[in-house]
Amino acid sequence: MIQFEKFTLANGLRVIVHQDLSTPMVVVNIMYDVGARDEDPQKTGFAHLFEHLMFGGSVNIENYDEPLQMAGGDNNAYTTNDLTNYYIQLPAENLETAFWLESDRMLSLAFSKKSLDVQRKVVCEEFKEHYLTKPYGDVWHKMRELAYKEHPYRWMTIGKELSHIENAQLQDVENFFFKHYRPVNAALVVAGNVTADKVKALAEKWFGDIPSGEKYKRNLPQEPEQTEERRQVIKAGVPLDALYKCWHMSNRLDSRYYIADLLTDILSGGGSSRLYQSLVKEKQLFSNIECHHFGSTDAGLVVVEGKLVKGVKMEDAEKAVDEELEKMKNEPASEAELQKVKNKTESMIAFEDMSVMSRANSLAYYEILGDASRMNFELEQYASVTIEDLLKESRTIFRNSNCSTIHYLSEN
Repeated sequence: MIQFEKFTLANGLRVIVHQDLSTPMVVVNIMYDVGARDEDPQKTGFAHLFEHLMFGGSVNIENYDEPLQMAGGDNNAYTTNDLTNYYIQLPAENLETAFWLESDRMLSLAFSKKSLDVQRKVVCEEFKEHYLTKPYGDVWHKMRELAYKEHPYRWMTIGKELSHIENAQLQDVENFFFKHYRPVNAALVVAGNVTADKVKALAEKWFGDIPSGEKYKRNLPQEPEQTEERRQVIKAGVPLDALYKCWHMSNRLDSRYYIADLLTDILSGGGSSRLYQSLVKEKQLFSNIECHHFGSTDAGLVVVEGKLVKGVKMEDAEKAVDEELEKMKNEPASEAELQKVKNKTESMIAFEDMSVMSRANSLAYYEILGDASRMNFELEQYASVTIEDLLKESRTIFRNSNCSTIHYLSEN
């Protein structure tokens, strides 16, 4: 059990303290309840652009990295379709430096044309390098558009198209910031060699007088049930043909999420998994194949993707994948197989919990999901999954009418 204390400031900022006296370090993790799904469909890529802008100087502090490095700290950030996270690790005696830096960023960014121009250029280059010129780089743009017709998961975190970032105006950026990056829309986790009293005092001192902002009420268009198979063929100068198949699954707070998670592990959790054994090792149709899911907060996708061995026909490869999925739907998994993936999940969670950085991130994540204490009950959810659950969920997910397929063919 991960122990923690939680309190909320008058402006709505939720603060969680997790004490670990075995380390001389402390982690300060701020998670904002905003991701790419919260963007205007005509102005996408903003949440990710902010991840960059947040390092471009805030209202009272021109240079974010320099004071942090002087305090012996380092930092990073990430954005997903669901949330945005900033985190710092530094020696516990310099904790206040982190509070000073992060509170100024939350108070207000500097919003200079120069900072926007610099970061816009960085993001545009990233877009070109990873999604436009890289082999298979555009596949998830295409797949999201194929699989989602209404929900904003239909575009990627980087943005729907390059022009949205190129045309981002300072006023648009400022509006997005003051709508989402507010105390009432954030969770602050402090983990490591600290006391709750010290954190409470620092939180009040540095964050207490920041205006709370309006609580963002999410009202996203829901994705209707997919009722027919969708297919697309892409031809490009890639080295090998590749197959991508996606199926809609439940949301993160549904108990079926845990069943789907274990299901993907049975199909693709390492060298002894079903897809690898059958399609890579025995039939030698794929050079590599994997099954995973996006871990999305709202209803996400289960994915099977693989690169074909040169000379193998796409129809043969896809038929073999379908046969493996039919087995999942019609033949119960063995107790040993289910226990193996449960054990793997348990050891992965235990391994993640060893690091104070990871614990801080998990506490913030579950708090944004609704309740930080959920992280202590994840294992119970996995443990309760039965063989019958796997069969039932396989039949629910792996239906042709729920499937979107891309054949990515090599022109070479």
